[in-house]
Amino acid sequence: MHALKRALVGMLLVGSLAGLGWAPAAADETRAVIERQLEAFQLDDWSSAFEYASPSIQQKFGGPEVFGRMVREGYPMVWRPSIVDFLGGEPTDGGVIERLQIIDSAGQEYIAEYRMIQVDGFWRIAGVRIEKAPVGGV
Repeated sequence: MHALKRALVGMLLVGSLAGLGWAPAAADETRAVIERQLEAFQLDDWSSAFEYASPSIQQKFGGPEVFGRMVREGYPMVWRPSIVDFLGGEPTDGGVIERLQIIDSAGQEYIAEYRMIQVDGFWRIAGVRIEKAPVGGV
C-alpha cells in the first residue's frame, strides 16, 4: 500500500511540475540551451550565443556584439570556464531556475542561477545571477 501511495504522490508531483512547463524532458532542454550558449561563448560566436537569450535580454543589449562585450567584461567565468557542473533545476512562476557550479581558470568557484523561460515553445535564458561559491564549495 505504501508503494502505491508513493507512486501516486510521484505522479501528482510530476503532473503538477509538467503543468508549470517543467518535466524531466524540460530539464534536458534547459540544460541543452545553457550548454549551447556556453559552447558559443568558447568560440566567440556571439550571434549564436545571442540567439539563446530571451527577447528582453536581446532588446536590452540590442545586438550580439554589445552582448558579447558585456559577457567578456562582466562574466569572464562564464565566457571562459574551466569546469561547469549542473546542480539541478527547479520550477518557478513562469519558468525554471537552473543552478550551475562554475570554476574559472584561476580555480575560483561560482554558483550561477540561470533563469529560463519559454518563448514560442523554446527555452531561453532570461537572466543569470552569479555569486562566488561559499568557502569549502557547494
